[in-house]
Amino acid sequence: MKAIMHFFWFCSGAHTGTLTKYPAEHNKYVGIGATIFFTALFASLSGGYAMYFVFSGSSFAKLWAVLFGLIWGLAIFNMDRYIVSTIDKNGVWYKQFFQALPRLLLAIMIGIVISRPLELKIFDKEIREQLQVNYLKKQRVKIDTLNNSFASKYQLEIAKTQEMKAQRDSLESAIKEDRKKLNFEIFGSKTEETSGVMGYGPYAKMKEADLRNKETYLEQLRQQLAYQETRLDSLKNFEGIYNEKMLSGSQLDSLTTLAGFADRNEALGQLKQNPDGSTNENMYYAITFISLLFIFFECLPVLVKLMSPTGAYDYASLRRKEIDFHDIDADKDVALSVIDGVKGDRIQSKLDRKRKRLTEA
Repeated sequence: MKAIMHFFWFCSGAHTGTLTKYPAEHNKYVGIGATIFFTALFASLSGGYAMYFVFSGSSFAKLWAVLFGLIWGLAIFNMDRYIVSTIDKNGVWYKQFFQALPRLLLAIMIGIVISRPLELKIFDKEIREQLQVNYLKKQRVKIDTLNNSFASKYQLEIAKTQEMKAQRDSLESAIKEDRKKLNFEIFGSKTEETSGVMGYGPYAKMKEADLRNKETYLEQLRQQLAYQETRLDSLKNFEGIYNEKMLSGSQLDSLTTLAGFADRNEALGQLKQNPDGSTNENMYYAITFISLLFIFFECLPVLVKLMSPTGAYDYASLRRKEIDFHDIDADKDVALSVIDGVKGDRIQSKLDRKRKRLTEA
């Protein structure tokens, strides 16, 4: 227990030798040190998780994540420890506040940085779903772009194919109608275009010949259309259109697993909006409040130091600084006196030598 207490004293940046003399201050600095330690721990987890996605897919991803997490956590620990230990508690409250303000702004910036990776982990399921939606949209846009590019590049061939299809459809309808008229002519049904005489007469033969000509032309048109469609298919294959297909479920899962930090961060931001562009209030407030929680947690060491009352340790630290400054000034005076004395001796020695030379002369 004593070792843990001394460890948290070290985390708080307090001078252990001075703090030991004042038992009433022990718990306060244990609390400050624990706050700094756990803030650094969260920062380490956050940095390691972010680095894991930076190197996702690599066999050394976990190793890099652990290594960077330790380095990042130690860096945050060192900054927080320095920020808290340099706050002077012996001035009036507004002087303390303005003294801590730059450090507080730095703590807010650090809180924003370390909160994002942890938010990505908290909303991992929702982010995966959003990533799948994003990947499907991107693939759809890619396919549409290829199709539009192909339609622009081969618009004459496509127009010719569409024209031939229109002719085929029109001819098929005409043949169907002519078959009906031929049946009416043979069976003696009276219409505006039939004679009404039953039997296979000259009108029926004429209609049948016309029908055969149209069927022959239709067959030729179908062959030409089949050739044109085959040619278009080969062109589409050449342009790579058939190689781009909508992603399957397994492909989406694979892409989501390999998604990097930037894609996940973008997806997290998109969760705040509905598909129609309106704000998704539930997700917006959830993400915002979690961000504020981590920012507050990073600012907590500074706030704890500011809120804590001035104690015996703070007063003793101030007096220790005054004594150190006095010792420095005293050492300075002694050094100046020594230098002045040495200089005077040197001058006197020169005068004696000069006097001796003059006397001998």
